[in-house]
Amino acid sequence: MLAQALEAWPSLVDIAESAASAGTRVSVIQVAARSEQLTRNGVDYYFVAAHDASATERARRVARLVDEIKADVVHVHSLGAASDAHALSLELPHLPMLLQDHADRLPPRWRRSRWRRWYAAAHGVAFTAPELARPFVTAGLLDPSTRLFVIPESTSRFTPGSRARAWEETGLYGDPCVVWVGHLQSGKDPMTVLDGIAEASTRLPNVQLWCAFGSAPLLAQVKQRIDGDPRLAGRVHLLGKVPHERVQSLMRAADIFVSGSHAESCGYAVLEALACGAMPVVTNIPSFRALVGDVGRLWPRGDAKALADALVHSAAQRPSPAEVRAHFDTALSLQAVGRRWADAYGQLLHARRGGTP
Repeated sequence: MLAQALEAWPSLVDIAESAASAGTRVSVIQVAARSEQLTRNGVDYYFVAAHDASATERARRVARLVDEIKADVVHVHSLGAASDAHALSLELPHLPMLLQDHADRLPPRWRRSRWRRWYAAAHGVAFTAPELARPFVTAGLLDPSTRLFVIPESTSRFTPGSRARAWEETGLYGDPCVVWVGHLQSGKDPMTVLDGIAEASTRLPNVQLWCAFGSAPLLAQVKQRIDGDPRLAGRVHLLGKVPHERVQSLMRAADIFVSGSHAESCGYAVLEALACGAMPVVTNIPSFRALVGDVGRLWPRGDAKALADALVHSAAQRPSPAEVRAHFDTALSLQAVGRRWADAYGQLLHARRGGTP
């Protein structure tokens, strides 16, 4: 059961293994229906039978295991788990605790006093970009003494490959060849991306857009937009849902990865594009700014003309796949993210032991 669960939670594994790659001893504890243990790639995974227990009893059972393995720092996934983190902190008052943001929303105003007390258990909180912490700070939910860390939410195990081979495998083509990977829903704003492609096509007559997507509440509108515009018909290809391993081939085939997202806590598809060497042309939102560095191009969300200009500029002048991958290796790879986690854990442990803040 544990092995299957880890396959379903790849980001949990990636974060754990990234920290372990920096020399940190990492154990992952997950509340479940039954107890189980597994060691994989240097990380110990534990399922703790406490699924039906009260919050206090869950905390006690987890705390016993944390004591047994002699952990130095507790890393809790999701700001939404603040109540469990608080309960655990009461059992383990001597251990520093770090919470990690996973697209977590602010609690309702009338419940914030309780959440403020829960968040006080955290000695540090990690976000992909510093701006993502601002709503929690402004709302007074995080204590001024809480350390804020800027660490990508996850990483990608994709690798670059031959673009010619990827074109042959996938059937993609275009000059430039542009790939979209994301749901066809309002928050991803596919309509603005289509408008941008249509506008850019007058200056990029050979541009092609290839769209892989899962849920698609806007599929009918997207099809209508494509069919109703000769600049898009025959130029935009709706691939639908594809296996995750095929996404790597799509990214390898792409000259450009495009996203119209209005908000993201990280941007897993952007990470995958960067890992494969595709240049991101993505919205100017905090998480994307933190990821793309100087190998991507940002455009204001909802602005189709700005997207068109960005596409035209990127088609004429863009970093090589090797340059894009070099940025990924330096800032976003498993090892690079692991070094950031190791540094964060070290800072919290040093401060807890009475070191200089």
